[in-house]
Amino acid sequence: MSHEIKAIDAVVNIRTAEALALQPDRRRFYVNKMRVKEETFDAVSLEGMLARMDAAGIERSFLIAARVGVKHHPACYHVPYELVADAVQKYPDRFSGLAGVDPTEGMTGVRALEHAVREYGFIGAHTYPHWYELSPDHARYYPFYAKCVELDIPIQMQVGQSMVYDPSYPRRSVGRPICIDAVACDFPELKLVGIHVGIPWTDEMIAMAWKHANVYIGTDAHRPSYWPESFIKYMNSYGQDKVIFGTDFPVLDFERTRADFEAIALKPEARRKVLRDNALRLYRL
Repeated sequence: MSHEIKAIDAVVNIRTAEALALQPDRRRFYVNKMRVKEETFDAVSLEGMLARMDAAGIERSFLIAARVGVKHHPACYHVPYELVADAVQKYPDRFSGLAGVDPTEGMTGVRALEHAVREYGFIGAHTYPHWYELSPDHARYYPFYAKCVELDIPIQMQVGQSMVYDPSYPRRSVGRPICIDAVACDFPELKLVGIHVGIPWTDEMIAMAWKHANVYIGTDAHRPSYWPESFIKYMNSYGQDKVIFGTDFPVLDFERTRADFEAIALKPEARRKVLRDNALRLYRL
């Protein structure tokens, strides 16, 4: 398939053998629950990822050095910043790095975030509130928000429901988009991206992006075929500058997601902004 617009995928998980060796087995979640194909669940080399990106017309992916819960718990893991930094260094024209945030790490984590940005060239931060059962407006995030403002980088956070990723460690869905309201009021300079569309509270997420100049919505983790109609209308109208494209690979496949997206009736200008221009502007690429 020929893709006129070269997309930016703002939400991508590194799947190399080295990265997977550090993680607990999530087959039940990815393969059984999310219907991820075996060849995607299994290790995907950087070169393999690039080939898939090329087939989907994706020029650049933002790789997350994810902090998935507290480091010491057997159901949790941290992707080392260095692992993503090496991938970015190897393919600087195709990958950019996002530094995962564990709010329980306090100032140790804040300093690590600053190091990732200043020394490794990471372009943003990322966090999963549900893994800590700490709502986005909890005080433990505030030192990280302040550092993001100081470094002038966006922070992504999952909003909407969370799933049961490990039956032995179910997590509450604490990421209601309305929680972003307090954060954006307290940090009006903070560039904040609510990822995963906000489903099932998408209208709440739209309201936050409409209210606050620096709040954006990421489209990842839910197939475009199933996006709420209100979200598509938002992208096609007054929200076309506030939405950025993503897959949350491996949750969504690059090619199928791009095909689903192209099937949506979007105005050409809105399509280009969501696929590419908004991410380039927000992340100053």
